[in-house]
Amino acid sequence: MGISCRMVSFFIAKMKLDVLSLFPGAFTSFLETSIVARAIAKGVLTVNLDDIRRYSADKHQKVDDYPYGGFAGMVATPQPLWDAIKACLAAGPAPVIYFSPQGRRLSQKILCDYAQEQHIILLCGHYKEIDQRIRRLMVSDEISLGDFVLSGGELAAQVFIDGIARLQDGVLSDISSAQSDSFYHGKLGFPCYTRPEVFIEQKVPDILLSGNHAKVQDWAKAESEILTRTRRPDLL
Repeated sequence: MGISCRMVSFFIAKMKLDVLSLFPGAFTSFLETSIVARAIAKGVLTVNLDDIRRYSADKHQKVDDYPYGGFAGMVATPQPLWDAIKACLAAGPAPVIYFSPQGRRLSQKILCDYAQEQHIILLCGHYKEIDQRIRRLMVSDEISLGDFVLSGGELAAQVFIDGIARLQDGVLSDISSAQSDSFYHGKLGFPCYTRPEVFIEQKVPDILLSGNHAKVQDWAKAESEILTRTRRPDLL
């Protein structure tokens, strides 16, 4: 089944992302590079970085403590997280996404759904966990990149931002490029070729040189089907 994602950003002037992190500096070069930088430059995406430590009521800006129960590791305390999220919500309601290995796995459909929002708050955890009460009271969605654990939510947030940015109106030079990507129609993408026509005795498939658009599309569809069946049969 295909994904219903018809570049709904055509109807949205701008998307605002508030990123709450203990390490906002991790986003500096990322936001100045490639597709995300283009989306920001075009004015269709705004990314605000905020340091969670700013909201700590502790005089030393402490934001973590030992977990109840005697477990190993440290837990992000609720007060700074609560105040940071509340500050972002002052402008109006917005979904709060927490990046966690316990969340639902990120997919193209999730990105397409969130591409319709005008304001999203991204919460990057750190340490062993964040206090469960924040997850219960303030978080509206939890998202995971897969079945593995990272040191914090910053990398996951960057993946999410990149996926959202390329769906915004005017960011890609040809929007049909995104519409033929893997997962857009529920399957993997097809193989791509460019010049030269022959490279290390490997030739571009004749059908791609034929100029017959209908047959080229049939080839792409068939190749996509083959790749999906051999590599990701679960998608079918």
